[in-house]
Amino acid sequence: MVLLGSISTQYEGTKEWFTLGAVSGSFVFFFSLGYGARILIPIFKKPVSWKVLEFVIAFIMFAIAASLLLG
Repeated sequence: MVLLGSISTQYEGTKEWFTLGAVSGSFVFFFSLGYGARILIPIFKKPVSWKVLEFVIAFIMFAIAASLLLG
């Protein structure tokens, strides 16, 4: 909420549109998260799927760490 509040200060004349966009974006995100989880249940019943997901997450974290270290 603090991040959205600080970003919204850039949009003085269009705060209502910014708020509407933030609320609708949040709704779409959580709606998709719920239905996407239901669709992905059969895939994540396999242990190899979890290993692939964890590898992808680890790769992203190491890439972010490397970019922070190397500047």
